[in-house]
Amino acid sequence: MTPPAPSVPRPLVMGVVNVTPDSFSDGGSWFAADAAVAHGRLLREQGADILDVGGESTRPGAERPSPAEEARRVLDVVRDLAEDGPVSIDTMRAEIAAAALDAGATLVNDVSGGLADPEMAALAAERRVPFVAMHWRGHSAHMQGRAQYDDVVAEVCRELTARVEALTEAGVRPGDIILDPGLGFAKNAHHNWEVLRRLDEVVALGHRVLLGTSRKTFLGSVGRAAGEERAPLERDAATAATTFHASGHGVWAVRVHDVVSTRDALDVADALRGGLS
Repeated sequence: MTPPAPSVPRPLVMGVVNVTPDSFSDGGSWFAADAAVAHGRLLREQGADILDVGGESTRPGAERPSPAEEARRVLDVVRDLAEDGPVSIDTMRAEIAAAALDAGATLVNDVSGGLADPEMAALAAERRVPFVAMHWRGHSAHMQGRAQYDDVVAEVCRELTARVEALTEAGVRPGDIILDPGLGFAKNAHHNWEVLRRLDEVVALGHRVLLGTSRKTFLGSVGRAAGEERAPLERDAATAATTFHASGHGVWAVRVHDVVSTRDALDVADALRGGLS
């Protein structure tokens, strides 16, 4: 099943299914395949339009699993969840993406935008599936040292444009490319807020935009003194606020851990624009 088009001009909701022991938000909670499948089905019941299944943590400092371990974590989960609706595979490895597509996934979400694996662009071109290219400056163990910008939005847009050019040269159809500005990836809190303020510039690149703010560190620290930051599971209200903001700026989808609060925020945005009574 392919990801649906929105029936109203509001972002789709992509629910996160982390099949990892070390995710920053819910690492270990859904590490067993049956638990991950149950969680994904719950997110779908709550209103997720797409489920994003990933077996590699991308939290700052995370070490990569082997390809065999990543495959073991995700493929059965993808296969089971794809029976009920659209599934995205969150991976930087072409071999994992290919196996997940064979198992029923219909979208590839690559946080490296095809930079981590030189075979990824060719795979996306061959399979002709939607491909999320995130702004990326290196693997999790090293990325925060690369959070240096003169103008973060201009540089993110320039680097995303370069990825679009490389992907299209490899044969990926322009309409299949979805861009993600990569909040939290080689970006500090100031950078993240600036990207959110200037989302229109990312959308103006002319591709669908996926936004992932969910439970990220900058939402834990906003409005809080040092040492009093919100824990990851306490950041859903702040995440919903960013979803509300994104809904007015042409974002195609939001990637979130908590579907209920996200849909509430989108419903409020619709009501304020006259879409609900």
